[in-house]
Amino acid sequence: MTRSRSGVVTLRPAGDRPRGLTAKDYLSVLNLSHDELADVLDLATQLKRDRHAGRLGPQPLAGKHVALLFEKPSLRTRSTFTIAIRELGGQTIEPDADVALGSRETVEDVARNLERWVGVAVVRTFAQARLERFAAAAASLHVVNALTDEEHPCQALADILTLQEHLGSVAGRTLTFVGDGNNVATSLAHAGAMLGMHVRIASPKGFELPQAVVDESRAVAAHGATIEVMNDPIAAVKGADAIYTDVWTSMGQEAESTTRDRAFHGYQVNGAMMAATGAKTFFMHCLPAHRGAEVTDEVMDSPASIVFDQAENRLHVQKALLAMLVG
Repeated sequence: MTRSRSGVVTLRPAGDRPRGLTAKDYLSVLNLSHDELADVLDLATQLKRDRHAGRLGPQPLAGKHVALLFEKPSLRTRSTFTIAIRELGGQTIEPDADVALGSRETVEDVARNLERWVGVAVVRTFAQARLERFAAAAASLHVVNALTDEEHPCQALADILTLQEHLGSVAGRTLTFVGDGNNVATSLAHAGAMLGMHVRIASPKGFELPQAVVDESRAVAAHGATIEVMNDPIAAVKGADAIYTDVWTSMGQEAESTTRDRAFHGYQVNGAMMAATGAKTFFMHCLPAHRGAEVTDEVMDSPASIVFDQAENRLHVQKALLAMLVG
């Protein structure tokens, strides 16, 4: 499939193969060019269509192994990567967390060992800098960021694919993220800006999206995209095509939960906030959700909620990403 600058999507000619990726690794949405981001989403759409039709699709991982290195718990990420790898013909290994990422030996030595055995490492860890050290140490190993404290780029791919399915072209559309200016918000700002979206991040004072992320997003903005950091959630959702939220306390921040609950009072996505958009608005969440905290059951279970479409699309975008990364 290809996408024109106007956002019109057409199927690739029969037998036409998607381009590979220029970067060795996918540690950030910013590792992709604008065209590569569109290509990943286009291929994901095709792979999803093929899977729903019962067609197996390409097997670019045939004969290859992929290491899953997870230092944080996971349902969606682990499940969808495991299925994606198998459906692309590959096999997985899952070293125990206590030996996989530098607790017994350096991160660099772990990477140099793994590159002798596997073609790809999917890593879910804490600091982005730790992931970057791992990727830099192994020249022939493709590394995929399955979540760090700073970025969640695979989630952003699934989010944008979901928005395209419900809105068509996302260029010129408005996405409002209500909550902590965290890793999910960061990757959304990157991807949204590259595809021409107006992205608003509404957070309490002290929890805003880092200025460096705002600057990065504006530097790659295309098709008139804008990035706004706001403190008033009601003002931020006016006219939004979608409202996105996430937990107020992420993994590793549990000691701050009481302080965060107080700070985020008034940032709950509920029926009143959805009505304040004045438009038909979708609700999004990367999951797991803390029902009754950042979002109410009324919104989570409403027809406006597309959270489980997002969850499904993790599989399809990750299949596309892996296919293009090794292809």
